[in-house]
Amino acid sequence: MTRTRARSSGRRKSDGIFFHTAELPDGHVTKQLGARVTSVPRTVVDVARMSSFMSAVVTADSALRAGLTTKGALLAVCHQCPRWPGIRQARRVVDFANPGAESVLESCARVVFHEHGLEAPELQITVTGPDFRYSVDFYWPRHRVIAEADGAMKYSDAQRAVRQLDRDQRLRDLGYKVVHFTWRDLFQNPEEVIARIRKAFATLTPV
Repeated sequence: MTRTRARSSGRRKSDGIFFHTAELPDGHVTKQLGARVTSVPRTVVDVARMSSFMSAVVTADSALRAGLTTKGALLAVCHQCPRWPGIRQARRVVDFANPGAESVLESCARVVFHEHGLEAPELQITVTGPDFRYSVDFYWPRHRVIAEADGAMKYSDAQRAVRQLDRDQRLRDLGYKVVHFTWRDLFQNPEEVIARIRKAFATLTPV
């Protein structure tokens, strides 16, 4: 990001590289290892203005989860840049961002759920049973549906697979419905993931 006092903002292109220029108030600049850089809130908002909604949500969720910024700080930057290109999307991203998403996959899943019209799930909810306490990735309490985002290494050995099956059975014994999906599921066939969740919504909870 080029530091400039110009009132207007825009971009130019050179050898396939886009350069975005915009005003940088002093409060939007900090130092890292002696170098002047944009602050975390400003950087997140700039990413949100210029990238896809999903990429921007991943960035915002991560920054909030790491405690590097707050929604208040992000909104303050948006208010200071009311006429900049992409600021409407940046506001959408800030409103949608949630520090409860614990991975890139979970952030991407939140966007896919939203784009397909699913109601927003609760994130990282603790489910308690007679002899267990499990944290689940996504939970829709009205339907008693749990969805788990399985990273590539989650089932890297047989013992983990057995533990996961046992965990799912314990949850189902308490009347929860459990849906799993992977990176491949989410990005190669998102409609199938949504259909499985909707089917779980429609299934009566065992009494």
